[in-house]
Amino acid sequence: MKETKPSPAGDLRVAESFRRWVAMPVDQASCPVRDVLDRLGEKWVTLLVMALVERPRRFSELFRLVPDISKRSLTQALRSLEQDGIVTRHVFPTTPPAVEYRLAPLGATMLEPLAAMIAWAEDNHGRIRAARRRYAAAEAKRSGASGSASS
Repeated sequence: MKETKPSPAGDLRVAESFRRWVAMPVDQASCPVRDVLDRLGEKWVTLLVMALVERPRRFSELFRLVPDISKRSLTQALRSLEQDGIVTRHVFPTTPPAVEYRLAPLGATMLEPLAAMIAWAEDNHGRIRAARRRYAAAEAKRSGASGSASS
């Protein structure tokens, strides 16, 4: 695993953004973190964007490519991405109509930061899993200690 070090410039940008957002009135629509990043952080979005980077794909192909997604969840995620301008939907006049999904120009602008997040996740996955195991063990120990004290 590659050791990652915080970037002072990145720390300052994140801190400044947070200060700006905290100063805003509590309005979800005007807060980029809640309005945009919450949507882009939904369960299937990253995998769908990754699947569309190479080329346009049909619904059935996306359904096969993304493991464990239901047709309903795929439909909802694609609609959300289309609504936000990240993905475009193209219907071809065939019988039955063929539908293809493509990464929109706006969606392409998120590839560089998405690549950085994917790299971070890959680099730190082992550490995160280890932290979860430590946390679960500590919780089990606390639960066992509090359970035996009340007996």
